[in-house]
Amino acid sequence: MPIYRYKAIDQNGKDVAGSVNMGARDAVIDKLITEGLTPSLVEESKENQGVVKLGFSRAGRVSKADIEAFTLELANLLSAGVPLSRSLGILSREASTAAARAQWSAIKDSIADGMSLADSFAQFPKSFPPVYVAMVRAGETGGFLDLVLTQIAGFQSREKKLIGKIKAATVYPIILAVLGTMIMIFLMTFFIPRFSSIFKEFGGQLPTLTLIIVGISNFISRYWLILLAVAVIIVVGFRRAMAKEEGRRVLEGIYLKTPMIGTILARFALVRFCRMLGTLVGASVPLVASLKVANEAIGNQTLSDALDETVKMVQNGSSLASGMAGCPQLFPPSVVEMVSVAEATGKLDSELVRLSGAYEEELDRRLSMLVAQAEPALLFIMAGLVGTVIMGMLLPIFNLQELIR
Repeated sequence: MPIYRYKAIDQNGKDVAGSVNMGARDAVIDKLITEGLTPSLVEESKENQGVVKLGFSRAGRVSKADIEAFTLELANLLSAGVPLSRSLGILSREASTAAARAQWSAIKDSIADGMSLADSFAQFPKSFPPVYVAMVRAGETGGFLDLVLTQIAGFQSREKKLIGKIKAATVYPIILAVLGTMIMIFLMTFFIPRFSSIFKEFGGQLPTLTLIIVGISNFISRYWLILLAVAVIIVVGFRRAMAKEEGRRVLEGIYLKTPMIGTILARFALVRFCRMLGTLVGASVPLVASLKVANEAIGNQTLSDALDETVKMVQNGSSLASGMAGCPQLFPPSVVEMVSVAEATGKLDSELVRLSGAYEEELDRRLSMLVAQAEPALLFIMAGLVGTVIMGMLLPIFNLQELIR
């Protein structure tokens, strides 16, 4: 008899996890519901699914673009009255990649075996995160699955657009930094050594600035291999540290304390949190469960830790606004006040979505301001470094006549 792992939320909003031996997945779900639990994940253990998972690993990984298109197309088909099983069959046949085709077909087969759509999605956590599964489950329960899928597709589209803005804002400063570094490497390893040989032929005492630059150039030219190895070790060590939770917390703490950058990161987390929470609450997902899912997907472990206390306060009966007030690093006082009014008027979901849009515009302005300040600063630094090197090389030429004599 197969072993099924499960994660669920009890009536008090607490997370429950365990495993059970049963003949079918539906029986496990029915058992959990009978016990007053809301299942969020029910899957066979890895030992039972080894062959199936191996097959999907050969097919490859489904891209985010494929998942976004799948969600929107499934919502459109369901809205047009096409049955779920037939809709999944159409999408699996029209899939653009082998990985997507295999995954959509597996979901269709699970539906045919009597599994719910949310449970079918939960089998593929890399493609369908908890926030996705929770919203689909709420849509199935409430009978508005097509609406929920449309909301998810819109959420994914806005997330992609927001991340695209951040990447676009950092492209030019990165190009400037890379260009400046390449120019300095060229000057130190090619340009200066040739000037140094000319100065040695003339003899005489070189200016102090020139001696310093020549010394740095000689050091780089002589030990460049060691310096390259040290740089590789630093990069590898940094990546390994970031792979660990402690390393990420330290780096995130440094980022959050950095002027301007810290505010931008906090606003980005606020936009994601408000949009996710508003969408989940609007999809009739319970508030505590929505808070936990939105907290997990916030994208910053330091802020997520600070938000844990908010979740606990709401779980113990406090209002959402009271819980938010205890996390000022993420929620400004104005947000707390607006959420408090929204709770009193019963418009929490729409207000959270509105706040996400308003703070997304503020985030866009802050990014534009940061780039506008970073560009001249980088140009000034690059010009200062290059100018200093050039000046150090030109100083001896001013005294060239004396050196020749």
